[in-house]
Amino acid sequence: MRSFAAPLAIAACLSVRAAEKPFPDVPGVVIAHSPAASGIFIGSPSLAVLPNGDYAASHDEFGPESSEHTAAVSHVFRSQDRGASWRRIATVRGQFWSTLFVQRGDLYLLGTDRHHGNAVIRRSRDGGATWTTPATAATGLIRGDGEYHCAPVPVLEHAGRLWRAMEWRHPPVGWGVNYRAGMLSAPAGADLLDAAQWTVSEFLPSDQSWNGGDFNAWLEGNAVVAPDGALLNVLRVQTRSPDEKAALVRVAADGKSLAFDPAEGFAAFPGGAKKFAIRADPQTKLYFALATIVHESCRAPNPGAIRNTLALTSSPDLKTWTVRRVLLHHPDVAKHGFQYPDWHFDGEDIIAVVRTAYDDGLGGARNNHDANFMTFHRFADFRRPLPSD
Repeated sequence: MRSFAAPLAIAACLSVRAAEKPFPDVPGVVIAHSPAASGIFIGSPSLAVLPNGDYAASHDEFGPESSEHTAAVSHVFRSQDRGASWRRIATVRGQFWSTLFVQRGDLYLLGTDRHHGNAVIRRSRDGGATWTTPATAATGLIRGDGEYHCAPVPVLEHAGRLWRAMEWRHPPVGWGVNYRAGMLSAPAGADLLDAAQWTVSEFLPSDQSWNGGDFNAWLEGNAVVAPDGALLNVLRVQTRSPDEKAALVRVAADGKSLAFDPAEGFAAFPGGAKKFAIRADPQTKLYFALATIVHESCRAPNPGAIRNTLALTSSPDLKTWTVRRVLLHHPDVAKHGFQYPDWHFDGEDIIAVVRTAYDDGLGGARNNHDANFMTFHRFADFRRPLPSD
């Protein structure tokens, strides 16, 4: 039976300062650590910038000793010095695969209540220290019929509404293959805890014959506005070949239906077989993504299992993507990973949190997927021109 003392081990770094770094070899600032022997791994990192300039970050717990399948646990952290140090300020029970975001001055967590659970949202009015409970449709239970899947993907404000991608597993068997792509939306000024304010789109099934038969699943979509003004759901695609792809699904203006053309809807996308996050830069008019690419030295089938390189990529049109620079890399593929990035623009920098599998002096991560750290990073001068520019 799971012990509730375990989350304390995950947040062993309650206040982490760069000058007192307990894991000096781990890239970035360690926000949280959970040793592999605990059987609890760090998932779903998310990041938000609060109205006063503080940063908030969150992650959930997964693994054999976690409660991810019953009542998942997430932890919330705060930094008052632009990411140099962090302290845990809350543990939230019944929250999983969640995005932190700020709307109208309040902080929200939007995701599910467990692995393949209900769609829920919580609100904090004190910067993440206390949270509402999604017990009913009036208090944050958006959909209570279960089998929802998502990740900390962007919440986008567009055309007076908030948009956030989510998948529904139907039939409720297996991982990935039965995920149907969907989109949640609500008026930007609405009471976001009121389920009646949310429009839940139809959920679009996929087909394993797509992409020349090199298609297993789509998931973890990003709400993005295309250059022509259309709203897209840009999804991770699970492929067997090393040629990674993203799927560009069009979302109706009313948020109720989705459409996908398998002949034209796939784009070559470095890192497309793992979770990525896309944001549009109003200054350059480019789309930027942080994605876990396959370095040329590691190119092999099953790219979703290769997670040792995080890169900054960009595109003018969401269809043609360029790797601008490698941000994090380790030569070992088996037990090192930089994955599930969530990030924001911060002036000329990008700030990010990353699910990191790395050496910790305790045997390291169990594997590259089952991360033992959440780390914070600042990537400076991200707009600097490419050599070809």
